[in-house]
Amino acid sequence: MKTTETPAPPPAEPGASVSKVDVPVSTPGRRKREGTVLNVFSHGVLVIWAIMVVTPLLWAVMTSFKDDGSIFGSPWALPDRLHFGNWARAWTEANMSGYFLNTVLVVGGSLIGTLVLGSMAAYVLARFDFPGNRFIYYLFIGGMSFPIMLALVPLFYVVNNMGLLNTIHGLILVYIAYSLPFTVFFLTAFFRTLPTSVAEAAFVDGASHTRTFFQIMLPMAKPGLISVGIFNFLGQWNQYMLPTVLNTDPDKKVLTQGLVQLAVSQGYKGDWSGLFAGLVMAMLPVLGAYIIFQRQVVQGLTAGALK
Repeated sequence: MKTTETPAPPPAEPGASVSKVDVPVSTPGRRKREGTVLNVFSHGVLVIWAIMVVTPLLWAVMTSFKDDGSIFGSPWALPDRLHFGNWARAWTEANMSGYFLNTVLVVGGSLIGTLVLGSMAAYVLARFDFPGNRFIYYLFIGGMSFPIMLALVPLFYVVNNMGLLNTIHGLILVYIAYSLPFTVFFLTAFFRTLPTSVAEAAFVDGASHTRTFFQIMLPMAKPGLISVGIFNFLGQWNQYMLPTVLNTDPDKKVLTQGLVQLAVSQGYKGDWSGLFAGLVMAMLPVLGAYIIFQRQVVQGLTAGALK
């Protein structure tokens, strides 16, 4: 094979001027100034965003310890003393304790069911090739784009015909079905990033598919499970539309329904301090869960990029 040689440029004639091309050179001082300006701008945006998010939360917590006169007289001032009676009144008289218990039962049961069923389906779709694999996967993806508003009427009749209307377990099943598409989508991508050599070694040692999944692959997927669990927890804890349609029994209402009822009743009574106390009660579990598991959430979201 012949190579094509590029002829050398002819030598410059004596006395001829050679033009020089000016190449802009970025000095270290200039790059440092640009980096400093960018850091100051980005940090300033983050500070402004943090103030916009944190200020309403702190104001709600502060207001929950005030009396009604202080709320309207000096809304931005600190409370003269901590009125813990607001919390006790909201917990007992407004039945926040019952709403809280119902929410814990519904969200706890649906979260466990969603993670178990979603992880099993995602593992099969990610690890095994069979006819219809991609079709089933895209069915779950399509479920994410289906508006829940369009399913409320048929869902009401389906749940009613099954005898699950106004029941805790009926609401749990609906929450699981509502959360499965995103869970399968998230965990399928996560299971694909896990090494296959560990599962193959388990099969060689005689482990069954069930044992390999529950004792080996599922613990390896812990960051992804925590991440998708936090997202499902936030969505299910704050769900209002589904329980409003499917759960009209006053004794089985969840926290979001209780807050709406509390806002209406306390608004007429003028008990605004009790209303803010109930609002903070509903907010604290979600905020606490994210603060505790924020590192695991970040690890789960970045695990696929660090393969």
